Amino acid sequence: MNRQTLAAKPWRPAPALWVSLAAVAGSMLAGMGLVALMGVPVTEAVAAFADGAWGSPYALAASINRALVLMLVGLGFVLAERASLTNVGGEGQIAVGGIAATALCLWPPVAGLPFGLAFIVPMLGACLAGAFWGGIAGVLKVKAGTNEVIATLMLSFIAIWMVYGSVQSEQLLRRPMTTSATLPESLEIPAATQLPLLLGDASVPLHAGLPIGLVLAVVVAAVLGFTVLGLKLRAAGLNPRAARRAGMAIDRLSIGVLCAAGALGGLAGACMLQGEQYTLKAGFSSGYGFDGLVVGLLARGSVPGVIAGSLLFGFLRSGGINMEMVAQVPTALVVVIQGLIIVTLAGAALAIQRMEGRTA
Repeated sequence: MNRQTLAAKPWRPAPALWVSLAAVAGSMLAGMGLVALMGVPVTEAVAAFADGAWGSPYALAASINRALVLMLVGLGFVLAERASLTNVGGEGQIAVGGIAATALCLWPPVAGLPFGLAFIVPMLGACLAGAFWGGIAGVLKVKAGTNEVIATLMLSFIAIWMVYGSVQSEQLLRRPMTTSATLPESLEIPAATQLPLLLGDASVPLHAGLPIGLVLAVVVAAVLGFTVLGLKLRAAGLNPRAARRAGMAIDRLSIGVLCAAGALGGLAGACMLQGEQYTLKAGFSSGYGFDGLVVGLLARGSVPGVIAGSLLFGFLRSGGINMEMVAQVPTALVVVIQGLIIVTLAGAALAIQRMEGRTA
């Protein structure tokens, strides 16, 4: 291709980008229509949403922190999906990661560790806990033939109840009860174990989990796109029988990739606990695991798609919370709006697949 040909064909955004943007815009307009039908002034609702999502440095940073959690869960989903495994256990992996991180943060020797190890060790413990939780599903699939969707989902409910049990028992993680009004939650983790703020300013609470997450996104993209391991995962996903005959250890690959996905989910739990909440309480994961699953599904195996989807849902969470508090938009309606976006994006993904098929 010569220079004149290149000049004659300027770069244009792919049709898939326009389809996705149109789907999001259409679903947002439909959501605003529902807000109007509820009798809430649309301008007031939109202003509350924008203020909560990006209206201040604090709101913008909080939205990005939420997106980080969703991104980590979505990366785990995409990693497992390459091997045709469906990890729907992000909620449980966040939960066990939060338990492990809390236990290590509250263990006195950890808070005294030098060189940043005080916050790194709990994060590593959360990764190991999440990997163990994901590995259980992998072993059940390999040894007993259990469907990983069922295994990871059921393990999520077990982990959620483990969090509940941990903060209800003083022998485990519940703070000592001084009065009958003492909440069932853990003690606040020491300052040394909290994730450092990137800007050193509590009014902009971006924390050290962000660069860690971005590095992991690059690593996952590189593994899937440029390594032998990524090729093996793809081969195992496309035709496990042929891959096994070619000498690949499919069982070990399956267990290993579910462990890796679980580790990313566990790290997400540590980021929530050490970067924002600082105390473990029942329900602390707040459905992030299931939203991260949706992000992974909509990304269609693409790491940039995971990043874009996590940012979208991170801003939606922040804006929806503020819209509920300020404009009195019911919680159910906020969830409906999110559901509209999910459905339209899923429909857009189907349209994109058909467009790509016709092009091929």
